[in-house]
Amino acid sequence: MVMSVLFNLIFPPPASLVVSGMSVISLVSLANAGFSEIRGKHLNYSKFWNANPTGKKQIKLSSKAGMLLLYTPAFLAGLASFWIFPHEGVRSTLLQSALTLHFFKRVFEVLFIHKFSGGMLLDSAIPITLSYFLSTATMIYAQHLTQGLPEPPINLLYPGIVLFLVGIIGNFYHHYLLTKLRGKGEKEYKIPKGGLFELVICPHYLFEIIVFYGVSFISQTLYAFSFAVGTTFYLLGRSYATRKWYLSKFEDFPVDVKAVIPFVF
Repeated sequence: MVMSVLFNLIFPPPASLVVSGMSVISLVSLANAGFSEIRGKHLNYSKFWNANPTGKKQIKLSSKAGMLLLYTPAFLAGLASFWIFPHEGVRSTLLQSALTLHFFKRVFEVLFIHKFSGGMLLDSAIPITLSYFLSTATMIYAQHLTQGLPEPPINLLYPGIVLFLVGIIGNFYHHYLLTKLRGKGEKEYKIPKGGLFELVICPHYLFEIIVFYGVSFISQTLYAFSFAVGTTFYLLGRSYATRKWYLSKFEDFPVDVKAVIPFVF
């Protein structure tokens, strides 16, 4: 029953063993990273940049340099795809555009919106960079492999566009609210206010999840859905850890504010 519904929503699984393998690897590795966050083993960026000290010397990047490293290769992969796989239909072009726009936005925010403190360890930056780059390249290649195949019985393209736009606008808006918390030269963390911050501590993660479900609906490939589900697991774990961090740092943190899903989690 479940498989029957799934195959009505996606293109047939690709003949490529690489793409099929990447579907499993992305889902499992991202879900494992999310559970690691819950267990207290964090990727070292943002407020957790100096968590889990190992005692050995590690290379530290500035937050700005680290974030640019995370997003630029994926943005360039999306941009290059217009030349590598040109004119492959509306669905493919929209997927390429959505991924390129998403990572362009992230680069733009790093350069002009975010106010940083702390740093990022290279050991954490490398796997995140590879995850974003490989997922972008694989998603676009998986879409290329659908050329000539019949469309899925249930068309999710237009709902996907709506979800993507809601997600990217909501993500940007809440990043902007985070930036407004700090005055010039300020680096300390504060309890976020405004928007969905009144309900959850990580609304920007919620909207990022919505972005990737929008992308998966546009794509309707097994890999895109696997990456969206994996991203959900990771950001649920990261938001749980973030809420726990705020509770430990601020005595006045409102306990009814959830991690990422209003009123639920």
